[in-house]
Amino acid sequence: MISIKEEIAVPSPPERVWEIISDPSAVVSCIGGAELGASHEDGSFDGTLAVRFGGLRVKFAARVSLDLDEPAREGRLTARGADGQGATRFSAGATFRVTEGQEPGSSRVFCDGEIKLNGKLAKLIESGAGMVVSRMTKEFTAELVKACAEPATTATAAAEPPAGSRPVGLFARLRAWWAGRRSGRRANTPQAAAPATNKTGEALGRGDRR
Repeated sequence: MISIKEEIAVPSPPERVWEIISDPSAVVSCIGGAELGASHEDGSFDGTLAVRFGGLRVKFAARVSLDLDEPAREGRLTARGADGQGATRFSAGATFRVTEGQEPGSSRVFCDGEIKLNGKLAKLIESGAGMVVSRMTKEFTAELVKACAEPATTATAAAEPPAGSRPVGLFARLRAWWAGRRSGRRANTPQAAAPATNKTGEALGRGDRR
């Protein structure tokens, strides 16, 4: 089993940090080797993560669920999946929360979780997990700080491309995908067409003669 317990300091206010860290597309953009896949009706989504353990590169695929408590700025993530060869299966669970930092306008992100492994590569992965988690935490922290420093309007513009245009780049595509997923389907209310009228304001199509 791999245990994860991290505390990350971010020089941005909690509301901005929560906006980023509660958005899967934004989080994925902060993790090297991670990609989002299809979303499902129950709110879960597919994801992949490629990780290097020494000279071995392993790509995991998982079904991920995310539960958020917006007022408390807390969340829980659960995932189940396997490596590409099917030799190792895993289940993971993690909780995270965003709080005020020690300095005004700063935040702290706490993450606690564990990963359970079964299969051929389990021992190899567990033996190198400490170094890998440390490296990925540093990389994620650097990217999170940069993402939180960007103006919120930039993220909004990326999530809502102009009509007829297509998002460019991985980050923009992920933001657009997640924005559409969160908005859901809106019911279209049919409206009765207004009757066409002639120049005198009389309704056409009645067969009236002047």
